[in-house]
Amino acid sequence: MEIKKTLDTPVNSYGVLAIQQLQQAVNSGVVVVPEEEPIPVGSYQPASIDLRLGNVAYRLRSSFLPGPANEVVTKLHDHVIDVVPLDGKQGAVLETNRPYLIPLIEGLRLPEGVKARANPKSSTGRLDIFTRIITDFSSRFDEIRPGYTGPLFVEVISRSFTVRLRKGLTLNQVRLIVEDPKVRGLELSGETSVRASELHSSVNTAVIFDNNLPLSVQQIENLGGAFLRVDLAGSSAETGGEPDEVVGYRARRGSGLVDLTDPERNDPSDFWEPLWRDKGRLILEPEEFYLLRSQEHVRIPASVAGELVAYDPASGELRTHYAGFFDPGFGEFEEEHPPGSCAVLEVRAHDVPFLIENGQQVGKLTFEPMIEHPVQLYGSGEMNSNYQGQPRMLSKYFRTFRGRQMPLLFH
Repeated sequence: MEIKKTLDTPVNSYGVLAIQQLQQAVNSGVVVVPEEEPIPVGSYQPASIDLRLGNVAYRLRSSFLPGPANEVVTKLHDHVIDVVPLDGKQGAVLETNRPYLIPLIEGLRLPEGVKARANPKSSTGRLDIFTRIITDFSSRFDEIRPGYTGPLFVEVISRSFTVRLRKGLTLNQVRLIVEDPKVRGLELSGETSVRASELHSSVNTAVIFDNNLPLSVQQIENLGGAFLRVDLAGSSAETGGEPDEVVGYRARRGSGLVDLTDPERNDPSDFWEPLWRDKGRLILEPEEFYLLRSQEHVRIPASVAGELVAYDPASGELRTHYAGFFDPGFGEFEEEHPPGSCAVLEVRAHDVPFLIENGQQVGKLTFEPMIEHPVQLYGSGEMNSNYQGQPRMLSKYFRTFRGRQMPLLFH
């Protein structure tokens, strides 16, 4: 199937499909959707589509990949412990640290030369819900090969909280990417990505800011790319210039149920412990989950889509950022607003306590070209943009703090 016959993309173009092209992909059947369950308008993002949970969750004895010779359902029979319906009014409760496999409502019928990549939504990552997309005949999570035709499944493991889900909720999002034939088959972490220093070459497209000033191209080159540093001094919060006393949050052990079907039930003080500013350092306890902020502010122009990739484990016994997509328009404001938004970092230490200090590198931004500028940018119009300006660190599935026992960080 030729790309031009299915998707109206410019000749010789490559990169990420914009929202208007994603809508066309749905209408033309590249994204397969049941006629009786059309994709809601709110599921379209500037450079991705939110994927909806299907009717059931399969409780598994272990995670798995089907491999190049099997469909997912063939391997599934060897791993299922129980089948949990999600289509009832109350949905279903998923236990912590137990893998579940959930068929998604959407499927794919990709043309040759078009691949897809999935990622947890930011709201999912901030809940410490570990998710990965699985496809038929594949030995990789989240990477969907060019020309793939078939269903989509999401593996769900809630690490910190017991959660209630139901059909139709969205935990993941997917991008469609037209390959560059000159570098087909190479990873986007290098040869096909946009160099941060080139993107950052003028204040009109500057992507990294510190103290409201763009980093210089030389600074980015010296760092080896668009690295972000952790803010443990409270300087990156949107607090009118005053340092924030709260620099992050740690998930409480033994918490109750987080109800994703009714966020107003979820009082954040029941689930999160504030981390107070303390000499610009923090000891991460093994296997505890933390939410922190970046020192730098990020702005993603309309010409690219951004992704914050997991930090190199060789640089420390921790993992940062499970959810990584940054849509075009993130951190883009009117002139009177300071440029960019800080990134919220999802952090977990492994094996041993690990000390991090203010300004320590914790993640790296990569950029991919958009085929076209999206007709709607993140944070604009009726776009469902929950984290523009990052006035809240916690997931949208928690109501704002009430009472005096916790800091009133949110607006």
